[in-house]
Amino acid sequence: MASTATIAKRSGVALLILALLGLLYWTSAYPRDRTPGFYLLGGAGDAAVADWAFANEVPLCALQIYAGGWRPHSINLNCFATPAGELYLSCSRCDTKYWASQVGTDAPGRLRLDGVVYPVKVNRVTDPETMAMSWRSRLDKLQNFGDDPYNPRPDIDAPQPDHWWTFRVESRS
Repeated sequence: MASTATIAKRSGVALLILALLGLLYWTSAYPRDRTPGFYLLGGAGDAAVADWAFANEVPLCALQIYAGGWRPHSINLNCFATPAGELYLSCSRCDTKYWASQVGTDAPGRLRLDGVVYPVKVNRVTDPETMAMSWRSRLDKLQNFGDDPYNPRPDIDAPQPDHWWTFRVESRS
């Protein structure tokens, strides 16, 4: 008959294995739809990206930021490139979203586009002219995709809502 200490040790090991399996599943399956994920998996995009135009060929990208400065937190977002190849993220009602409050100046992150993960830095944009240009680029990109419940095709002349935020994404090495 096993001792109480042996049973406790085996139970602890079993719980640790279950926790690791759960973390592995969460990392590989999420973010999905509106459920956040953890660490982004994918091929490594090690070279700096100067022209993000290829982002307009992918319906969504996944962004991983570091919540509290250390814990990976990933979400799916609409990302789009401007005609100059700059990359922006779109966020509606962002003042209510956890991840947005975790993004500081030059916040380090990782961006997954079409299965490739790039090291990036993220900055919120508040300049009205830049926001208007970014909004226009968002509308242009979304015209290329069908009606998706998370990225419906907007009216090409849709006005920029007051609750809409945008973030500039740049490569970091």
